[in-house]
Amino acid sequence: MVEIETSILAKNDGYAADNRSRLEAAGILALNLLSGPGAGKTTLLVETLKAVAARVPCAVIEGDQQTDNDAARIRAVGVPAVQINTGKGCHLDAHMVGHALEKLPLPEGGVLFIENVGNLVCPAAFDLGEARRVTLISVAEGDDKPLKYPDIFESADLVLITKADLAPHVDADLATLERNIARVNPQAEILHVSARGDGGLASWIAWLDGARAARLDALAAAAEARARTLRAAAGVLRPVSAAQAKDA
Repeated sequence: MVEIETSILAKNDGYAADNRSRLEAAGILALNLLSGPGAGKTTLLVETLKAVAARVPCAVIEGDQQTDNDAARIRAVGVPAVQINTGKGCHLDAHMVGHALEKLPLPEGGVLFIENVGNLVCPAAFDLGEARRVTLISVAEGDDKPLKYPDIFESADLVLITKADLAPHVDADLATLERNIARVNPQAEILHVSARGDGGLASWIAWLDGARAARLDALAAAAEARARTLRAAAGVLRPVSAAQAKDA
């Protein structure tokens, strides 16, 4: 059983590396959004795209077992989206995402949002080729979820506590929830967000802008370093003239 699982994950990692190379070449920040059902991933995406799509090129891959409802919601705000239906599968994998990339106009220098299947277990094990992982948990899900389902929080770069406007109405213990997230993943940044009302997504959008800028800066620095290496190699290989040889 362990050997089979290792083989599956190793094969997936190969596809993920291909996806990552393709996305890096286009300067795209790819985000893998993970959560249980009902945490608000699609609503967060719709409201985020309304706020940023006019200035940041975006595209979306949607993962669900059935229907294209979520992709239709994304397209309704004018952003290209591809729906992946996994059938009885409980997560996206890198091979599925690779096929979706072929059908999607990739936003060069922009952001690709990959909304994974709503599940707190399976998606955590599969690298899709993303640059960052974002895990969502709503205030109504209980403060012990990070301890019960640690993998999906342990692998996150950012944790969004969603539906923050509902916290007073569901007796949410946000301090305990944050402590439990930090207990599982001390490095993860934690933000409180709400898709309802003004300003509820401000911290998330600021994080998104910063992550995109850092991504583009890193890719630009890598490209400049490669260009310097190639120029140096070209100088070594350039034929030496008779005059240069005499001077030497």
